[in-house]
Amino acid sequence: MAYLEVKGLGKSFARGGGTLEVLSNVSLSVERGELVAIVGYSGSGKTTLVSLLAGLMEPDTGSIVLDGKAVSAPGRDRAVVFQSYGLLPWMTVRQNVALAVDAANRELPKAERAALVDKYITLVGLAHAHDRKPVQLSGGMKQRVAVARALCTDPDVLLLDEPFGALDALTRAGMQREIARLVRESGETAVLITNDVEEAILLADRIIPLSAGPRATLLEPVPVPFAFPRDRRELSREHEYKAIRAHVLATLIASAKKRPVDVETESVVTPCAKEVTA
Repeated sequence: MAYLEVKGLGKSFARGGGTLEVLSNVSLSVERGELVAIVGYSGSGKTTLVSLLAGLMEPDTGSIVLDGKAVSAPGRDRAVVFQSYGLLPWMTVRQNVALAVDAANRELPKAERAALVDKYITLVGLAHAHDRKPVQLSGGMKQRVAVARALCTDPDVLLLDEPFGALDALTRAGMQREIARLVRESGETAVLITNDVEEAILLADRIIPLSAGPRATLLEPVPVPFAFPRDRRELSREHEYKAIRAHVLATLIASAKKRPVDVETESVVTPCAKEVTA
C-alpha cells in the first residue's frame, strides 16, 4: 500500500432540491516523499478533494488511508496551504507562526517552541520581517508565512491548494521556486492542486489530471522525468516538456468535451486551453 491511499472517493452536495455529484470514484496513490500535482479546470472539484484529504469534510463513499491509518477528521499529520493566506491581521509574522507551533507542540518547553518558530521563519526567508504584521507584507511574503505555518507542525503530508493563485506573475515564479526548494529539503510528501499545467511540470514528480465536473474523477497519471532543481526556461526547450504539456492539456480538454450536460442549465461550457494554463 502507498503512503497515502485513496480508493473510490465520492462526494455530492445538495443543489436546487436535488444533489450534485462533484467527485466520483476518485482513487489516488502517493508514495512517501513524492510531490503529486492534481491539475484540473476551475470548478471541477479540486478544493473539495483537498478538503476531503485534510479531513475537513467526510466523503459519501470511499476511503482515505495515510500511513496505514484511516483519515476521518483533521489531524497534525496533514497541513494545508490555501490560496488565501489566512493570517491573523493583528499578529506579527512571528506570532502567526507561533500560534501553529504552540498548538502542535504543547508538550514542549517555551524556549524550544520559540526555537521552532525561529527555525521555520528563517527557512522561508523571513527572519528580517519577523515583527511585521500582514498589512506590511507583500503577497509573496504572506504566502511564505502561510507555508512556514504549515511546515512548522511537521506534517506527514503537505496539501497545497492553488497556493500561488493570488500572486502576480513575478511573485508566483519566485514562490514556485521556494516551494520546490522547501518541499525537497524537508522531504515532505505533498499534493499540489493547480490549474496551471506548466506549474505542475515545474514542481511535481507526477501529474494527475482531474476530469471536468460534475462527477469528476482522476485520470491516468503522467510521470515527470526531469531532475531537480528545475528551471522553467531550460525546461521549455525540452521536447519531452512540450510533449507532457500537450498531453495533459489534451486530456483535460477531452474530458471537458465528454462531461454530461448540466440538467439544470441544459448547457455545457467547455473551457479552452488558455483557461487551463491561466
